[in-house]
Amino acid sequence: MGKRADGNDGGASGIAARLTDLHDEVARSAGTLEGRHVDRLRCGRGCRDCCVDGITVFEVEAERIRRHHASLLREGRPHPPGACAFLDPDGACRVYADRPYVCRTQGLPLRWLVRNEAGPTVEYRDICPLNDDPASPLEELGSDECWTLGPVEGRLATLQRELGGEPLRRIGLRELFARR
Repeated sequence: MGKRADGNDGGASGIAARLTDLHDEVARSAGTLEGRHVDRLRCGRGCRDCCVDGITVFEVEAERIRRHHASLLREGRPHPPGACAFLDPDGACRVYADRPYVCRTQGLPLRWLVRNEAGPTVEYRDICPLNDDPASPLEELGSDECWTLGPVEGRLATLQRELGGEPLRRIGLRELFARR
């Protein structure tokens, strides 16, 4: 396949490169928000309250993990049920450099908009209870002080579609490990 206007080919390697670029962009933006909320964030290495079982990712992100962690998926064992399959015994992420989008924004104040056909758009917000700060209530934060869910998910769905998959199909992280 030839190069596209953005410099990437349209094949799997081009999609993989665009996913890496997207993850890097998310990391930079999330890092900026982390800097703004440094006094409230209690997340750090070993904190795994958000690293729960049942997390699903787009196929395009699962493919990145498969490609970069094939031996772990083939020979390793998932963390016991109840927590993310990719945690090691000390609670550290074994795929951290290639972790999916959802893991890159954990702990941040989140907001999302729900459009109601019969009424106005409603904004919802959430944050990890460890990072809740009564001195700076979530409801009082500016929209630019929260991670807005939706835009990145739309871009991931586009990459998924280009990969040849159903745009909304998701895969559980635990499912990536080889069955024994």
